[in-house]
This record gives sequence, structure tokens and C-alpha cells, in this order.
Amino acid sequence: MNTAPERNPYADLLRITAVGFVVTGHWLLTSISDHGGRLHGEDVVSALPWTQWLTLFFQVMPLIFLAGGYANAGSWARHHAAGAPWAGWLADRARRLLVPTTVYIAVAVLAVVVCVAAGVPAAIRDELFWAAALHLWFLPTYLALLALTPALTRGWRRLRWGLPLAFAALTAVVDVFVLGPRLPLVGWSNYLWVWGGLYLLGFAWRDGAFTRARALWLAAAGAVAWTLLVLPGPFPVSTIGVPGARVQNASPPSIALVAYSAVLIGLVLAAEATVRRRMRHPRRVTAANAAAMPLYLWHMAPALAVAAIAYPTGLLPFTPIGSGGWWLLRPVWVLICAALLIPLVLAMARLPRPPAHPSRRTWTPGPRIVLVAALAAVCFALAHLALHGFAPGGRLSTVPLLCYAVGTALLLGVSTAPRTSGADGHSAARQCPEPGHGVD
Repeated sequence: MNTAPERNPYADLLRITAVGFVVTGHWLLTSISDHGGRLHGEDVVSALPWTQWLTLFFQVMPLIFLAGGYANAGSWARHHAAGAPWAGWLADRARRLLVPTTVYIAVAVLAVVVCVAAGVPAAIRDELFWAAALHLWFLPTYLALLALTPALTRGWRRLRWGLPLAFAALTAVVDVFVLGPRLPLVGWSNYLWVWGGLYLLGFAWRDGAFTRARALWLAAAGAVAWTLLVLPGPFPVSTIGVPGARVQNASPPSIALVAYSAVLIGLVLAAEATVRRRMRHPRRVTAANAAAMPLYLWHMAPALAVAAIAYPTGLLPFTPIGSGGWWLLRPVWVLICAALLIPLVLAMARLPRPPAHPSRRTWTPGPRIVLVAALAAVCFALAHLALHGFAPGGRLSTVPLLCYAVGTALLLGVSTAPRTSGADGHSAARQCPEPGHGVD
């Protein structure tokens, strides 16, 4: 018997809207300048410090992790009830991310090869393909949380609100070590504690633990905490990374980002009932959600193409950052990037996707170790690419690309689900299939 709830279009709305804000924010907060005949990308929040307040409107990654926790908690519960093992479920979910990501990485590698053949200076290749890989940071973090979903589910059932509170407390402890003894390497563990804690709030949302009153209390508590952490210090206002700043809120994430996220998540969950009542075409929202991953992966490609073509040829003039002409060109820049991105996303969204239903082949115990090793290789590769780009020093980053290729090939090649026989001889997965309208 299928007991899975119907798909929540509000979760889809949060995901696709959040991705749209991320894309627009990246375009707006990047400016192109000419340094002695060499194109250079300038960070707006560094050049114009007051714009750090604007990041409060564009830091919406917490909503993506919230929606991811909501979706994956439901997916794992259905598959676990049907007798599907963790390894098979993880391989299926990982494929949905890695198939479009592999297409993006393959095109980026080809572009590096073309630039080398065309004689593009190494320094420009380095900067260009660093910008093309920066946003990949999301994937190793999300894949790690995906792998931990069963353990986090058990923890949530036992500890309830104590578990996300524990993640927040660990975040604060890590920040103390970063700000006090200045141990920056310890700070990178906050990628797990911060984003994992927000991912857990998706579990709470799915379980119905968020009433409107609780959501508003969460927002109020977050607002008080953020005010105390930011206005007197020591954390900056910016919710995104600021190059050169010693204290950051996003790279690595901080307790101040947790407080900000509590405000954002509390407000959007408090508004859920009202928005869902006024949602006229929920199926269209769900359909649009299919474009979220291509939109996120490919949004920097048009910006880099416009920068490489429009500025050197004079189609777009170089204007001092913050000047009147620069501000007038901001909407033009965004519209040009959007006009190039939309057909690209539509084309990528039409590429074949991994099947919604897991395969019926048998999962043997041996490949579980292979799966873990493959996922670790992929996460290492994506993290390295996000930090250093596709072409550090102007040359392809061969070791992480090889790790990614091998890890992805293993993930795509292994079987994914058991054949568990019920009393009537049919597989358990067939008895309780994942519905087409279930949460993705």
C-alpha cells in the first residue's frame, strides 16, 4: 500500500525561487573591469561595502538545504519501508545530481582545452575557470548530507529539536576556535554543522513539527541572535564570502549565518499555508522545478561568455564600479545573461534523466564499500574544483578530474536496489513504488 504523501508544491517553489535568487545575486555582485588590457572580475561587496546589506536578500541557500532535507527524508522513508538498502537509495539519489553535473564538467574541460589551443593567457584561464567552478561547493556538501540521511533520520526521531540545536552549538564552538586561537582549518567542519542543521529542519517540516507559531518563534529567536552576533560583532553583515575578510559568514559558514537562516526559514514556513492557498498552478511550479539543477549549474556560463565577448569588443563599456553608468548597466547585464541562460537551461532540462524508480537488480554486499569510496572521490574532486577551479595556473586540474571521472563511473555503473520478495512473490519495491507525484 502506498502511504507516501502528495508532493508539496511549496517545497518546489522554495527550491526554484531560491535558485533564481542565487543566479541573480551572482550576476549582480560580479563586475567586469579592464586591468591593463586584461579582463578582471571584481567583487562588488568588497568594492562597495554598503552592498553587504543587500546580501540579506540574496543568501537563500538555506532554503535549498531545507527543501533538500524535506525531500530526502520522505524519499528515504519510502524506500526503507519498501526494503531498499541505504546503498541502493544513495546511488539513485546521487545519480540525479551527478548526471547533469558531469555534462557541465565535461563542457568546462573541453572549454579549457579550446582556450589552451587558442593561446588564451594562463592567468586568464585560471581566473575564468575558477569562476566557472566556484558554485560547485554546494554539491560535495549536499552529497555528504545525502549519505548521512538515514543516520540523521534516526537522530531526529530520538532527539527531535535537540539534534539541530546540537548542530548549532557545535557551530558556535567551532567559531570560537576560529576567532580565538585562529584555527581556520577547524572552521571547515562548519559546512557539516551549519548546512546539516538546516537540512534537519527539513525533516522537522516534513514531520509537521513546524506550526505557524513555532515558525514565527524561530524567526524571532534568529533575529535576536543575529542582532547580537553582528551589530556589536564579531561577525560581518555580509551573508556571503567577502574576499580578504578575516571573519566570514559563508566560507566557512558561521553561527551568524545560522541565525540569519533561522529568520529566513521561520518566515517562509510561517507563510506556507497562505501561499499554498493562493497557488493557482501548483503543477506548473513542480514542472519548473526540473530546471533548478541546470539553472544552478550553468548560470555562470552566460556571464563568462558575455564578459569575454561584449566588453573587449565594446558592446558593453567599462564603467567604474559604483558609478552612475555602472548602476544603469546592471539591469542590462542581467537581462543579457538571462537571455542567454534560458535557452541553455531549456536544452539541458531536456537531456535524459536517471529513472525515477530504482532498478530491480540485486545489490550485493561487496559494492557498498565501492559506493562509499566512489562518493568520497567525487566529493573530494568537487570540493577541490570549487576551491581551485578547473584550470589552476592555466592547466587542467587532472587529479581531481580523474577522481571525479572514476567515482562517477562507479556510481553510474553499480546496481541500485534489492529484489525483496513478498508473500505473493513480487518484489517489495513493486509493492510500494515511489509515485510519480512524490517528493523528488
